[in-house]
Amino acid sequence: MSSSPPVTLQAWITVGLLWLTGCVNYIDRLMITTMRGSIKEAIPMTEAQFGLLTSVVLVIYGACSPFAGYFADRFNRSRVIVITLIAWSVVTLLTAYVTTYEQLLASRALLALAQVACVPASVALVVEYHRGTTRSLASGLLLSGAMAGAALAGFGGWLAEGRGWAFAFKLLGLVGLGYALVLLLVLRDPPVTDAAGKDRAAAEPVRLSEAFRSLFSSRDYLVMLVFSCVLGVVGWSVIGWMPTYIKEHYRLAQGEAGMATTVCLNAAALLGLIGGGVWADRWSRTRESARFLVPIIGLCVAAPAVLLLTNAPTLAFALGGLAVYGAARYVADANLMPMLCLLVDPRYRATSWGIMSFFSAIVGGLGIYAGGLLRDAQVDISRIFQFAAINLVVAAGLIAYVNRRRLLRAAPR
Repeated sequence: MSSSPPVTLQAWITVGLLWLTGCVNYIDRLMITTMRGSIKEAIPMTEAQFGLLTSVVLVIYGACSPFAGYFADRFNRSRVIVITLIAWSVVTLLTAYVTTYEQLLASRALLALAQVACVPASVALVVEYHRGTTRSLASGLLLSGAMAGAALAGFGGWLAEGRGWAFAFKLLGLVGLGYALVLLLVLRDPPVTDAAGKDRAAAEPVRLSEAFRSLFSSRDYLVMLVFSCVLGVVGWSVIGWMPTYIKEHYRLAQGEAGMATTVCLNAAALLGLIGGGVWADRWSRTRESARFLVPIIGLCVAAPAVLLLTNAPTLAFALGGLAVYGAARYVADANLMPMLCLLVDPRYRATSWGIMSFFSAIVGGLGIYAGGLLRDAQVDISRIFQFAAINLVVAAGLIAYVNRRRLLRAAPR
């Protein structure tokens, strides 16, 4: 293996800064789901209307992701991140002053538009700084910020109970604006004139049509798109239906089931993101295919863990299976951008991530809906997780196929 370029202090500072950015991103996006009672008391709405407040974010975020990725490839990524942080913090702050349901729904739509470019720009910026045997760990650490944000979003409900629902939006909006000033002073793209210039060809401006043509003409990338869709169905199905399964199967209260599954899954996902990154980085020192092999192994471990959930005799066994699934499945997420770095044109990394986010969100949403249809048809909810286990094996096979194609191309003729 060739020697890796040295990793600077700025590279790790960038990961830390963007970890906190991702954490704030998810807190601002998800905290509304934890303050249902307070919001409905202040702004009358039906249960369907309250659900739409989250659905509109998912739909707009998914639809705009490919173009947001292109935007992050076309312009200075650190500035894109700062601008998006300012934009969604302003929207979060203004949300505290809405008085009607229509205004609240509009603010949620604006939040999705403001946030959508942040993650593609962040993952692409991190892999520009980490180009050697720290790339997977850096990617995993970055994405763990979103998991931490999802867990901390529960404080929104706590603040709403003590200070009113608007207080949380005011506080987080002001925090975001203050942190944007810090990023403006500290966050920078790596210089394109150094060794990183070999990875990112910045001399020519990125064009949307060329980016789409390059990505959609690559068989490897198309297979990775299918992979992201399959994994999206699994991820959203588990997130959407696991609390219901735990509640009904083990006769828990709604709050107990939700807390048990959320804490268990997010804690395990954090371990998977970090552990999967460390594992792939260490193995990549002697084998470049480690970026592909580690996710394959993780997904093959996650599949029987999901099956364990459907046959667990006790709650402890079920939560144990959920923890193993979370840790093993999110190993793949830690290595997703490192895998893309070996497959796509360096100029289109953020665009490739954005397109994958689009398809994953759409297919994942359809997967949750399909689960509801099965429930209405009186199909046992455990069937959803059995189907998820099959999809995990399919996802591992898709990565193995792409890796084999890479090895065949690299083999001497």
